[in-house]
Amino acid sequence: MSRASRFLRVVGPGLVVAATGVGAGDLATGAFAGSHIGLVVLWAVVVGAVFKFVLTEGLARFQLATGETLLEGALLRIPRAFGVLFLVYLVAWTWFVGSALVSACGVATHALWPTAFSEQQDARRAFGVLHSVVGLVLVWRGGYRWIERALAVSVGLMAVTVVITAVLLEPDAGAVARGLVPALPEGREALRWTLALVGGVGGTVTILCYGYWIREHGREGAGELRTCRIDLALGYTVTALFGMAMVVIGSGVEVEGSGLGLILALAEQLREPLGEGARTLFLVGAWAAVFSSLLGVWQSVPYLFADTLRLLRARHASEWTRSPIDTRSKAYRGYLLAIAFVPLLGLELRFDRVQQAYGLVGAAFMPLVALALLLLNRRRIVGELHNRPASTLALLVTLAFFVLAGVLGVSE
Repeated sequence: MSRASRFLRVVGPGLVVAATGVGAGDLATGAFAGSHIGLVVLWAVVVGAVFKFVLTEGLARFQLATGETLLEGALLRIPRAFGVLFLVYLVAWTWFVGSALVSACGVATHALWPTAFSEQQDARRAFGVLHSVVGLVLVWRGGYRWIERALAVSVGLMAVTVVITAVLLEPDAGAVARGLVPALPEGREALRWTLALVGGVGGTVTILCYGYWIREHGREGAGELRTCRIDLALGYTVTALFGMAMVVIGSGVEVEGSGLGLILALAEQLREPLGEGARTLFLVGAWAAVFSSLLGVWQSVPYLFADTLRLLRARHASEWTRSPIDTRSKAYRGYLLAIAFVPLLGLELRFDRVQQAYGLVGAAFMPLVALALLLLNRRRIVGELHNRPASTLALLVTLAFFVLAGVLGVSE
């Protein structure tokens, strides 16, 4: 086994978490939030990453103890009607996230190749469609292992270029330090952007896919918990650094209208300190971020659809098996086709509004995951991997924050 293969065996799923979560939620939402609010929301990135680590680690503990993914564990213990509601939510979420990703890919590619189209909207549509179709082909033919390797390379490229960019822009150290202290900004719109930032950083619904990724690696039993914690810590550290870097960069850019010039505006920040070559390198990193996120979502979300259908059709636990989802099944490939083409309708919407809706809809899912882990990770269900006092407190804080943030976000 090569050194790269041994490395991916340990941290592969965590890097896929980072690649899938970082993209539309961190690049665009982070930049928009930084532009509208400034550095005072840096803490929201850190909190979002910590919350996602707590939730995904709890998900891993449940699966390693029971052999069931969290989705399996929940749908086999609650009334079937909730499974149907989740399926409806998944379809709605898929539309929002798919629209955000194809829009972001279109904008990023136009920034790299501005002479391809005379109109920005035409470029966003054409390049967005192209990336969606390419993602469909790669997932259809590549399989998980190939996608994992491609995403690992993308994570390194996007993190290095964007973080270095933020550092070289020399943000005010005092403002950065103050921004890491939690404080709710004033105004309804500012609260909504803060919620979108916390909800979008590090992925939302896609954290459920971590269970399928570690199943692809054959991780079973309590002995694999340490490995899961290591790869999740790495993945969410990369996520937090990338998200904070995008807020820092966005805080120095005025984003107007639909935000179609966002990527170019960010890249222009590099001209004076670093020159044209660094500007192009940043654009390549930005493109890698959004396309790797699209690729990860296209590969992972059909798992959830196919598994939900399988569980809803099974009347008893004995009718399903604990095995990787068949990525050649009609359910998986049918949803892969749907996620590649239906969200293209979102290309007609304003880019910034799609990004905000993506974060808000995803944030609404987080309290449900926290509640499920509080109920399922009890000693009588998972044995020695049950929630310890620290884990219970962390999940309660996560639950309380998302509920409170949701109330503040929708209230006047």
